[in-house]
Amino acid sequence: MKVILLEDVKSLGKKGDVVNVSDGYARNMILPKKLGVEANSKNMNDLKLQNKHAEKVAQENLDNARALAEEVGSKEVTVTLKTGEGGRTFGSVSAKEIAAAAKEQIDMELDKKKMQLPEGGLKTLGVHEVKIKFHPKVTGTLKVKVAGE
Repeated sequence: MKVILLEDVKSLGKKGDVVNVSDGYARNMILPKKLGVEANSKNMNDLKLQNKHAEKVAQENLDNARALAEEVGSKEVTVTLKTGEGGRTFGSVSAKEIAAAAKEQIDMELDKKKMQLPEGGLKTLGVHEVKIKFHPKVTGTLKVKVAGE
């Protein structure tokens, strides 16, 4: 019996896969536990429509991420850091501080977890380029100017 899986089933397949299983396994395990439905023409058509919709949504998300990355690439954020004699800095600038500065200065909410900073944060004065991952296929660059106080 052919079955369309509604959830991931270990050693059988992932959600949306069409698999061939024995009639007894389908009647006693897959169908009663709502892990899948019989692969008739109506259900196959529904699966095609769901896949098309999922592709459309994924493409829209990718386009939005590209637009956001392009917008962020043209912006610059300034963060101040305490400095001592000779321009030595105390501490470092973290992703949380950059996200707060972006919210305040350019009115953009950026996820601090998606920022790729060097280990320990930004420790030197000047302009740094911070990579931000907006989508698995899209990475943008934000200019962060670290100024002394």
